[in-house]
Amino acid sequence: MSDDALVTIEDMQVHFPIKRGILLDRTVGYVYAVDGVDLRIRRGETYGLVGESGCGKTTLGRALLRLVEPTGGRAVFDGTDLATLTGEQLRTMRRRMQMVFQDPLSSLDPRQTVESLLVEGMRAHGLDNGKDATHRRLKELLAAVGLPASALRRYPHEFSGGQRQRIGIARALAVQPDLIVADEPVSALDVSVQAQVINLLEELQDEFGLTYLVIAHDLAVVRHISDRIGVMYLGSLVEEAGSDELYEQPLHPYTRALLSAIPVPDPVVEDSREQILLAGDLPSPAAPPSGCRFHTRCPWKQETRCATERPVLREIGAGHRVACHHAEDILAGRITRHEVEPELVHPDALPT
Repeated sequence: MSDDALVTIEDMQVHFPIKRGILLDRTVGYVYAVDGVDLRIRRGETYGLVGESGCGKTTLGRALLRLVEPTGGRAVFDGTDLATLTGEQLRTMRRRMQMVFQDPLSSLDPRQTVESLLVEGMRAHGLDNGKDATHRRLKELLAAVGLPASALRRYPHEFSGGQRQRIGIARALAVQPDLIVADEPVSALDVSVQAQVINLLEELQDEFGLTYLVIAHDLAVVRHISDRIGVMYLGSLVEEAGSDELYEQPLHPYTRALLSAIPVPDPVVEDSREQILLAGDLPSPAAPPSGCRFHTRCPWKQETRCATERPVLREIGAGHRVACHHAEDILAGRITRHEVEPELVHPDALPT
C-alpha cells in the first residue's frame, strides 16, 4: 500500500448504547455499527465503500468526520490524528473534509437561498473576501457544477433532485476541501441524472485534485467511479481491491453474492452466469454472530472454523485483502457451494 495516504482509519469502532428504563438510564447492550475497520485512502483517489443497508457504511463516513464520535480506534487525516483535535483545531481541519449527503432536499435549508447556503460555510471558515470577490466565487462554483448564476436567488424547492445535488456539491466545494465524503450521492436520483452527477464528480476531481470516499449500495455506480473498493458486512470490512480486480475476481463469498445480483443486459450471459441467493436477512448488529459474521448466510461455510473463529483481513494479492478463512479454496473450487438454511436469532439473544 502506498504511503501517500490522505486518510488512514485504524481499528475504527462505533458502538451505540441501547438504553432501557423509565429514564433511559440503563444500558442493556450495544449496537455494533462499526466494529474494527482498517482502510487507507490515497491522496487523489476515489475509494468506494459498498454493502447492504445497515452494514455501517454511513456511520463510518460520519465517524471519519467526527459527526459521530468513535468508540475506539482512530482516524488520521494528512498525518493528524483527528481524535486529538478539539475546538478551533477541529473546526480548521473540518474545512478540508466535507460531506455530500444522500438526500439533497433534506440536507439543504428550505428557508435559505442558494447564495446564503454557499456563503454560510465560506464565512464560517473566513473565506469570504468582500462582497464582489465572494459573488464572483459563488458564480464560479455554480458554473463548476453546471448551474446558472441566476440560481443564487432561488430556494432549494425550486430545483429538481439532480440540481439540488449539484448545489450540495457546490456547498462542499465552497470551502476548498481536500476530501469529500459522498454518502449515496445518486441513490435518490433518476437513472439518467445519476450518470450526469457521477460524471460531474469525476470532472471536479480532475479540476480540483479532490479525494473521494464514495458510500453506496449500487455496485455498478461504484465500479464506474472508484479506483479501489471496500466491501462492508455487519460493521466490518470483508474485502478490498482495485475496482476492476474486485469485479473480475471477487474472493469473499459476500462479494460474489453481491456481484451476482447485478443484472446483465445480455440474456445469454445472464442465463449462464452464477446466481447466488443469500438466505435470511442481515443479522442484528446488536447481536452479531460469533466467528465469521457472514457464516449464517454463507453458501461455502465450513463448520470447523467459520462459526467459531473470526477471520482477519489479510492480503492475498497485491492490494487485494479479504477476510475469509477459505478464500483460496473457494476460488480454486476445492469447496463447493451448498444451500443455507437461515438461522433465526433467538429473542433471548437480543438486548431487552
